[in-house]
Amino acid sequence: MAEAAKWYVIHTYSGYENKVAQNIEKVVENRKLHELIQEVRVPTERVKEHTADGKEKEYERKTFPGYVLIKMVVTDDTWYIVRNTRGCTGFVGPASAPTPLSEEEVKKTFGIDVSVVEIHFKEGDRVQISGTAMDGLIGIVQSINLDEQKVDLLVSMFGRETPTTLSINQVIAVDD
Repeated sequence: MAEAAKWYVIHTYSGYENKVAQNIEKVVENRKLHELIQEVRVPTERVKEHTADGKEKEYERKTFPGYVLIKMVVTDDTWYIVRNTRGCTGFVGPASAPTPLSEEEVKKTFGIDVSVVEIHFKEGDRVQISGTAMDGLIGIVQSINLDEQKVDLLVSMFGRETPTTLSINQVIAVDD
């Protein structure tokens, strides 16, 4: 199985963030490397400013000047492409070695949701509870909320049907 792409941080010369991102995207396009280098981002935020004449001006500014985010699979080729992009000084990490960000770092710092949720059950299916005090119990899926990563179950405990809400990652589809 191919290695999954991870998020990395590239250090650039100040003011070169957009140019570095564009140059990497151009190389990816030309060499058809979309599978290896999947996304390049310059983190920005929208800012409202009140001018001296009382008007409101909105503009976009770089959240982390001098840095570019890249979602990629590190290979000799991809490492070479990034390191040899004009304006790029290297990866952020020990000895400029590519060090992936954790999912939590990416989400908290850059506001990018990296979690990919694959569920193998639907409403009405039987599932087994895992990773809670109710480990091993079987429940019937009542509803699934992907936005909140929650699943509502009806679990039979002590001869009674008991509704409970769990994280999606705490239930496993049961093959009937």
